[in-house]
Amino acid sequence: MAKIFVEAYGCSASFADSEMISGLIVNGGHTLATDSTESDLNLIVTCSVKDTTADKMMYRIKSLKTKPLIVAGCLPKAEKENVEKFTKNASLLGPSSLGKTLEVINSTLGGKKQIALEDSDVSKVGLPKVRLNPTVGIVEIASGCMSECTFCQTKLSKGDLSSYRLGDIVRQVKTEIKEGCKEVWLTSTDNGCYGLDIGTDLPSLVNTVSEIPEDFMIRVGMMNPMYMPRIKEKLIESYDNKKVFKFLHIPVQSGSDKVLNDMKRGHTSQTFREIVKKTKEKFDNFTISTDIIVGFPSETEEDFQKTIQLLDETKPDVVNLSKYSARPGTDAAELEQIDAAEVKRRSKVIFDQINNISLESNKKWIGWKGKVLFDENTEEGIKGRNYAYKPIAVDEKVKIGDSHIVEITNATRKRLIGKIAS
Repeated sequence: MAKIFVEAYGCSASFADSEMISGLIVNGGHTLATDSTESDLNLIVTCSVKDTTADKMMYRIKSLKTKPLIVAGCLPKAEKENVEKFTKNASLLGPSSLGKTLEVINSTLGGKKQIALEDSDVSKVGLPKVRLNPTVGIVEIASGCMSECTFCQTKLSKGDLSSYRLGDIVRQVKTEIKEGCKEVWLTSTDNGCYGLDIGTDLPSLVNTVSEIPEDFMIRVGMMNPMYMPRIKEKLIESYDNKKVFKFLHIPVQSGSDKVLNDMKRGHTSQTFREIVKKTKEKFDNFTISTDIIVGFPSETEEDFQKTIQLLDETKPDVVNLSKYSARPGTDAAELEQIDAAEVKRRSKVIFDQINNISLESNKKWIGWKGKVLFDENTEEGIKGRNYAYKPIAVDEKVKIGDSHIVEITNATRKRLIGKIAS
């Protein structure tokens, strides 16, 4: 029996993978170490979405390789040679190779490097897990995607879409709730294309999960706009259920249709506009989250201004801003790149714009009073979410998993601030 330290980075799917890896470790007779200093083996679940993230992964890999090491997740699948430059002796475990987890661990503990990057035939639904947050159940509904984005490594790491069966997902959700979760995240590389390969769709899944009788909330994860036109009406109707957070993460990436075409995103800026309009018409308060990339190689000043205009028109509540970085193996990495100083300038302009939009959006909630589920333990204390998935902080002491009636008294660009109502 060995002590194994597991560390994870990236999206919610990566954290879900780390929970399942931890579950397999415990079921396999090993124990989990709380710190790398006390472990017999270290395992890092990596992300490779951006240069800055990949650099951070490499730094952590160098820090953890003083002991037997397994590098798991997207990075070894997308950049195997780069990983091996930093650590020749580490074993590698791909994001769809979790069925090999114990085999790789035992081999590595025995001093033998093992590479398991090919997809295994083990479904991620139903695997044992050790949750990072006892209040939140992260349920993967599919692996891979159907997109061919020219800037993204995800397809290189996770491959084509493979949706999990609706019945299996529902059983997993029921398990999460039975084991104490108050909030369930339906997550994947791209929720929008869920079910295209097995004859179903995301609205059907959301409706079916909503029918589970227990008291819990559902957060529907990221979906790319290109698949929204075919499910838009049904999806918005599926949100008309008190169990579903009024929250939609739909990454538009650019306001320029030319840039979107060069990115091979498969949607136009108008697609995004229509989704925002429909949700705002249907619901009084609905949180829209999106992603923006500035400095894509073909982005001109005119294209950049179109992104500014789109944000001004739609006013998304949350914008995840990234400076374009050329990722190895992607088509866009072969293009002539924009000067770094210009990319930085554009990023600063958008950064200031979205800060103003976020603050304006959050201030509208001052005076609101309603139920808040406290679901996140942060360095600043326990935070909660209301029905629109707005992050909320209170001065009073609360416990993770508690629900309270809260009145919003103030707002910052990042969160709402409130007090527990008597």
